[in-house]
Amino acid sequence: MMAADENLTIELNMAELREIAGYAVACAEPALAIFERERPDDRRPRAAIDAAQAFADGAKRTKVIRDNAWAAHRAAQETRDAGQAAASDAARAALGAASAAFLHPLAKATQVVHILGSAAHAARAFELDAGDDRDVGADYIEKARGLAGPTVVSVLTRYPNAPSGRGRVGELMRRLDASLRQPATDRRRAEQRRPGGSRPC
Repeated sequence: MMAADENLTIELNMAELREIAGYAVACAEPALAIFERERPDDRRPRAAIDAAQAFADGAKRTKVIRDNAWAAHRAAQETRDAGQAAASDAARAALGAASAAFLHPLAKATQVVHILGSAAHAARAFELDAGDDRDVGADYIEKARGLAGPTVVSVLTRYPNAPSGRGRVGELMRRLDASLRQPATDRRRAEQRRPGGSRPC
């Protein structure tokens, strides 16, 4: 387990921050279909993702991103209150994508939520949409692992491990966190031991 002094700062440049935001968008965007199926006229989560993608593509980090993040948060609350749990987590994934632009260079476990929160909420949205099928969520976490390039992994490993708590979303986030921190050789060995995984020649 990585130990870190929470008063320390993390080395983080703007190019890396844009990579993190782009990763968060890639994880969150597929879940938008769940939200938009329930609320086709509500553009708030999509606007949050669009703002995050613009930042990832080189736009300045402005108040527009933060405003869209808050709007997605309200959409998540409204769908939750309406009993649309999967749509709520899809909106939270969009919120997570916009929030990724505000990853702080502080050695705190809570900052990992800015990196992996969108993936965890998207995974939860998909498993809820499938009748709370946890295999669906686990499969999406595996997909999110595959989307993470070297820069995302490099930034993630500068921070402490993902925080405890946060229910099922927290479980999914910690699963992704542990997988991304695992050396590539260890991941390959784990995949070879998994039923249906590749076997050495």
